[in-house]
Amino acid sequence: MPIEYLKHGKAESEINDDDTKIRTIVESTLSEIEARGDEAVRELSEKFDNYTPPSFKLTQDEINNLIDELSPQELSDIKFAQAQVKQFAQAQRDTMLDLEVEPLPGVILGHKNIPVQSVGCYVPGGKFPMVASAHMSVATASVAGVPRIVACTPPFKGRPNAAVIAAMHFGGAHEIYVLGGIQAVGAMALGTETLSPVHMLVGPGNAFVAEAKRQLFGRVGIDLFAGPTETMVIADETVDAELCATDLLGQAEHGYNSPAVLVTNSRQLAEATLLEVERILSILPTAETAAKSWEDYGAVVLCDTYEEMLEVANDIASEHVQVMTDRDDWFLENMTAYGALFLGARTNVANGDKVIGTNHTLPTKKAGRYTGGLWVGKFLKTHSYQKILTDEAATMVGEYGSRLCMLEGFVGHAEQCNIRVRRYGGVDVPYGTPAPVVHK
Repeated sequence: MPIEYLKHGKAESEINDDDTKIRTIVESTLSEIEARGDEAVRELSEKFDNYTPPSFKLTQDEINNLIDELSPQELSDIKFAQAQVKQFAQAQRDTMLDLEVEPLPGVILGHKNIPVQSVGCYVPGGKFPMVASAHMSVATASVAGVPRIVACTPPFKGRPNAAVIAAMHFGGAHEIYVLGGIQAVGAMALGTETLSPVHMLVGPGNAFVAEAKRQLFGRVGIDLFAGPTETMVIADETVDAELCATDLLGQAEHGYNSPAVLVTNSRQLAEATLLEVERILSILPTAETAAKSWEDYGAVVLCDTYEEMLEVANDIASEHVQVMTDRDDWFLENMTAYGALFLGARTNVANGDKVIGTNHTLPTKKAGRYTGGLWVGKFLKTHSYQKILTDEAATMVGEYGSRLCMLEGFVGHAEQCNIRVRRYGGVDVPYGTPAPVVHK
């Protein structure tokens, strides 16, 4: 049986048209921020968020007052989730070791893992206050040892969201700004009169934020292309339609353009899930958003074999992949393109989003084919170094280097080697010629 789509989302051409419009808007907006700095940022905040405070940067007193708005239970929950993220990030950090070896007598090669020196963390919050995104970016950067962490989040219902600000503060942010969208990402990357530019941007966001990060890449580093949420459920007859539909709609409620895909080898489960989605939408408080995502970006793919399911899943390369089958570990062993895997019916994407400890800033738009998600290693740069301790080693390596440079026609390069062969080895190498073979 060929692979069959029981439900399609938008045509690829329509999605590409949307992307082109977004690209144009972002390009002009970033140009305005670069040209006019704070003035442009303030205008954009007023236009999109109706928010123009005396200063977008929060003072310590303002941060403390916002934290005081939260109940003891809310603070405890935030700190618990953050502890899980920090614990896993530290375990990952502990695997990243500095290295020094001596491959030849007197030749030392090594590398050091050095934190990025300033990072801008974007925490979405216009539609829903994304408390967990602060853990994923700010707290993880803190574990990595980043010395300057800037955090931006949009106002929620006209004011800073207390829970998001608390999470940023407890996570280790050094500067907190109530600023959203392109204006936040642009200000952090390009700098303004009141916000010094950062070296790297991280964090998820809507299509405009993701496109802004894409356009700014090169000027600053970015973690990855983390656009609107995507989810995939890989399921067989070992689970039921209610579970599948719940997991699809749980992520579709993120926004109006959040792809949700069921991949299954059970026609009965596929058809039942389509019906169950409609039932849940009739009672889901966020149905307006989730239904639009499901209509435009939802898909149900019916396969004949597990191998076909794997092929479809790797081709789509979804951000979140929930696997509920009789062979979950087989998918773990064979999946090659995804953001994160959620294996078995006992776990789910919301666990990963909010509390379990793995990072929820993950690749979208098929970026899982070439990168994983945000993790502590993204905040570290691995820099190599070399040194030569003896005259004998300097001479031997220099001889090889001289000849190999001349092989490529680089005389200036060769002379960098030759001068050391002359000084440390006492070999008379005529200028601009390859060093003789002394060491074999």
